[in-house]
Amino acid sequence: MTQGRRQARRAAAIAAVLLCLAGCTRQPDVVAVKPSNQAQAEIGRLAFFDASLSASGRVSCATCHSPDHAYGPPNGLAVQLGGPELKDYGTRAVPSLRYLRRTPIWFKTFTSNARERLTETDNVPVGGFTWDGRFNTLADQAAAPLLAANEMANPSAAAVVERLSKSAYAARFQDVFGQDVFAHPDAAFAALGQALQRFQLDDPSFQPYDSKFDLYLDGKVQLTAQEQRGLRLFKDRDGGNCAACHTVEPGANGAHPQLTDFSFAAIGVPRNPSIPANADPNYYDLGLCGPARSDQKAEQSYCGQFKTPTLRNVATRGAFFHNGRFHTLEEALRFYVERDTAPQKWYPHPGGKQQFDDLPEALQDNVDHINAPFTHRKGDKPVWSQADLRDVVAFLRTLNDGYTP
Repeated sequence: MTQGRRQARRAAAIAAVLLCLAGCTRQPDVVAVKPSNQAQAEIGRLAFFDASLSASGRVSCATCHSPDHAYGPPNGLAVQLGGPELKDYGTRAVPSLRYLRRTPIWFKTFTSNARERLTETDNVPVGGFTWDGRFNTLADQAAAPLLAANEMANPSAAAVVERLSKSAYAARFQDVFGQDVFAHPDAAFAALGQALQRFQLDDPSFQPYDSKFDLYLDGKVQLTAQEQRGLRLFKDRDGGNCAACHTVEPGANGAHPQLTDFSFAAIGVPRNPSIPANADPNYYDLGLCGPARSDQKAEQSYCGQFKTPTLRNVATRGAFFHNGRFHTLEEALRFYVERDTAPQKWYPHPGGKQQFDDLPEALQDNVDHINAPFTHRKGDKPVWSQADLRDVVAFLRTLNDGYTP
């Protein structure tokens, strides 16, 4: 299948999903009150920064999703620490919460041709929140860290609501969602998720679109010669081919690009020994196949796939990919273009004979070998030189928010 057809299929799938968002996305059940969006968003803002909602009393949403770091982690750790005593390690890198508003619900798409269904490896799902897309609303996603044992570590929704009822803004929460809201823990917990969702959707700090690249698209600034070279390399289908998944072209009515097509991919990122869970040789994070997600285990071809993240603000990060395996942007890019040409650099086995050490051997064929730059062989010349890498990094830095001409 040609890349053009794959991109057209993905675009069609995403368009179909977006059309049904209003009707298909399950909304949380809340008490019979219709608060204004503004009132919900304000409650969401207060809750987002409230560490008292955690078992430790020291972790809020903003602890891992720092506004000063594009709502991503404030450090370069591969995974963050949480739990009742802040001693429990996570298993995945913390993503940014910026630019999530256009995320479609999780959706499978398959070719209509039966033969292609059996042979085509690019029939990938799209959408959903988190690395494995298991949540279809930000409200549902908000429940995960509140209840995760290695994050905010509450034992139940009722425990969260009990903490919420003692917060400094408890009375405001009642004014917004009903005076008896705390008498209904499940409804109150859903209302909290709804408020956190409203804050993330409505507060302009989550989608500022004020990077140098945004101003360039609006014709207000020019990219430097190096940044322009980096953009060309980024888009080159026979080179890095980054734009195949990290879209850079404006959308309908000139909408600025998200730098992701929301699709899933298995690219064989090396195992990260700094994640304590990986000390168990039988433990694998298989993305769509689990362990965090359980409803797609039967789809063996999905194992190892993770959602394509936006590259907006990527140059502000200190950990890259779902497992935080790399800690510099240049190193992450080098892995892309040298994964197959110099596997011995990335995988611990002698001579790089056994690649993809973070997947069981039976699932290693799921890794992408059909899209550039993953079509090369060991010993081939990488598609990018050292100078090219510097140029691409220069372009990616134009995606940082808060640019001042």
